[in-house]
This record gives sequence, structure tokens and C-alpha cells, in this order.
Amino acid sequence: MALDQQLLDILACPDTHHAPLTYDAEAQTLTCTECRRVFEIRDDIPILLLDEARQPGSAEEQGQAR
Repeated sequence: MALDQQLLDILACPDTHHAPLTYDAEAQTLTCTECRRVFEIRDDIPILLLDEARQPGSAEEQGQAR
């Protein structure tokens, strides 16, 4: 299920810069446009916890890029 566009319009990175997020429907993730952290969407709920986010360039991220 896709996230509602109105929700996507108001979601922002929880870090201090509060940058907008880009939505990847296929991967079910939201990516910060500034810090590049990747937040998972589980059961149609965005998990916007900094401790749960994947860092850019992490082993998991590199495996997805191949």
C-alpha cells in the first residue's frame, strides 16, 4: 500500500535540519534529502527514529545498490 501524498508532504527528517524525505514505494523506505539516512516503512507506518535509520553507505545500503 502506498503512503498518502498528504502525509508525505508533511513528513520530515527527525534530525535537527528537518529536511524533506523522498519516498521509495518499491523499497518501502523514506530517505532524507540532506543527511541521506534511510527510514523503513513497516506495516504502512514510517519508522522515523534516528536510532533505527540506516546510515548512507552502510553495508546494507551498498548491498541494495548492486
